Amino acid sequence: MKKVLAALVATGLAGVAAALGLGESIPMGDVKMKNVDGREVSIASVKGARGTLVVFTCNHCPYVKAWEGRLTMLGNAAPEMGIGAIFINSNDPQKYPEDSYENMQARAAKLGLKIPYVVDATSDVARAFGAGKTPEVFLFDAAGKLVYHGTVDDNSEKPDEVTKLYLKEALSAVAEGRVPAVQETKALGCSIKFRPKA
Repeated sequence: MKKVLAALVATGLAGVAAALGLGESIPMGDVKMKNVDGREVSIASVKGARGTLVVFTCNHCPYVKAWEGRLTMLGNAAPEMGIGAIFINSNDPQKYPEDSYENMQARAAKLGLKIPYVVDATSDVARAFGAGKTPEVFLFDAAGKLVYHGTVDDNSEKPDEVTKLYLKEALSAVAEGRVPAVQETKALGCSIKFRPKA
């Protein structure tokens, strides 16, 4: 048991809460985080009239890279549906230099990202959500209650072979004031590289 705990501490996973449950509210919504344009942005400040999309992501993860085109498209489209959207990088750039702020800026520009892509400077926002993967999706309804949590779709590597559009369909449901048909899927991706707790 001690070896397992030591391994968890080494990877930064010790003390991470279980992921938010369906129906739970947005945690740490007022925390200001630095966006790629230099502004300070909070989840609350991007909240949409119909809902809010929060995606924990990064720059280096192969899963993120495989899904980045689809995530960018869905993220950019969300505000037009009345759903606020924000991408959050909680990784420690000391461990993964590719996840630095400067690389975030370059990636956002390359992707044509129109929504905030912010730094979770302590990783505490990710911890509060119980997020553990990149990418990991949390979609809240107009009342700020979690109605979808999990992955983007059912095939990261082959967009042409996707058969289940989990996030796209959840966004459509929330935009129409409906509960998504599928509310929970398994988040697939790299583990979040948490910063050490202060």
